[in-house]
Amino acid sequence: MLRAPLLRGSGTKTVTRRKHKTFRQSSRVTAIRSYHESKPMLIRKSPELRYSQVTPRAAYLNRRHFLAAGIGGLAALRQAKAGAKLSASKSSFSTSEPLTPLEAITHYNNFYEFGTDKEDPSKNAYKLKTSPWTVKVEGAVAKSTVLDLDAIFKIAPLEERIYRHRCVERWSMVIPWIGFPLNALLKKVDPTAKAKYVAFESLYDSKSMLPSAFAGINFPYIEGLRMDEAMHPLTLLAVGLYGENLPNQDGAPIRLVVPWKYGYKSIKSIVKIKLVEKEPPTTWNLSASNEYGFYSNVNPERDHPRWSQTKERRIGEFRLRDTVKFNGYGDQVASLYNGMDLIRKYY
Repeated sequence: MLRAPLLRGSGTKTVTRRKHKTFRQSSRVTAIRSYHESKPMLIRKSPELRYSQVTPRAAYLNRRHFLAAGIGGLAALRQAKAGAKLSASKSSFSTSEPLTPLEAITHYNNFYEFGTDKEDPSKNAYKLKTSPWTVKVEGAVAKSTVLDLDAIFKIAPLEERIYRHRCVERWSMVIPWIGFPLNALLKKVDPTAKAKYVAFESLYDSKSMLPSAFAGINFPYIEGLRMDEAMHPLTLLAVGLYGENLPNQDGAPIRLVVPWKYGYKSIKSIVKIKLVEKEPPTTWNLSASNEYGFYSNVNPERDHPRWSQTKERRIGEFRLRDTVKFNGYGDQVASLYNGMDLIRKYY
């Protein structure tokens, strides 16, 4: 367990760094075994995965945790079983790499609002109420608006985007997201000339989520992108994965996906989007600015202060693989950072 100082207000507290954990053995998740930083991950999956082989949604949900929660848990289980199938067109932006199994995607998560262990979100995120849901869009726009889910689903046709996902913790996945480009929403609100950045905010419900003191980071979770990053066609607002609505633990009902950046930039359960003139604060940068920069592009040339970023472990593989700059999306996004020092300044 790593502990590091975290500045909050005028005082300094020591908080538990749970962001860099080991894999823990679970009888439910047979695909995930013990992992230690000094040893390779032992994670198994079929080399090829087809939609027909995916565990049905009702089967992968952890019924024991819903039932243990009583009436509220039973209601959440009924809601989860009723997850709608989503119709989405295939996208030319998708990778052809084998998909990460649904079991791993839904049971190995960072969602600190519901716990700091990797399996905590799958146990606790049933508490997240995703309906009704609204997203407020404001700031440097001509047409501020509040969108409910019906309006959000009408913004643009849904696409399936199979993206690589690289966590700063040195593990990665391949995920079949369903969503639409963020730029489709931004164009509808008519950004003004002052819109240089886009700030995002997650839901925070103190009744159902951990307090900041327990999680080790401030809530609500906040993130941001430069305007050209937000308008890039790869930047996705995801509403589903594996052909269905997003599971709660993966950021339901709507989240950001920025595939060339470390995973913590892809904020979950968004309730507010604000276009601003100055670079907005972000949660992990506020927590440890020397470790987590605003840009946070996947970059094997810049090590984390406490470990190398040159290798990664793809969930389901035994051997480490080389990390590729911009997570393999350099042909599309490298020009966004021409002339910028991505190692010492704009990391």
